[in-house]
Amino acid sequence: MDIEVIWKLFLKMLCEYDSVAQATYKKSAGIPFLYIHANEHPSKNELEKAIRQSAAGAMKGKQLHSETEFIRTEDHLFVFRHRFYVPQRKMFCCGNVCPDCIRLKNQE
Repeated sequence: MDIEVIWKLFLKMLCEYDSVAQATYKKSAGIPFLYIHANEHPSKNELEKAIRQSAAGAMKGKQLHSETEFIRTEDHLFVFRHRFYVPQRKMFCCGNVCPDCIRLKNQE
């Protein structure tokens, strides 16, 4: 799975919202930052909802998670730290009878 394909689909879906004029991302020191240029003055919550819905659409059918954190705003520019990541799986049994225990996966 190429994460660049996920990012392109995510940005395309995000730009379909009326409140978003343009959406781009750039990595600084290995951390991806999402830059959203808004058409009008949307609320931060409105943009976060659009980000969540677009990320869900881009990740559909894939074992990915996303994480978004608001950084700053300036006029019509909103900056978020947004990343897609593969969840870590357990590699050993801790003995607590967890529902996702590695021992139980071998029995299925």
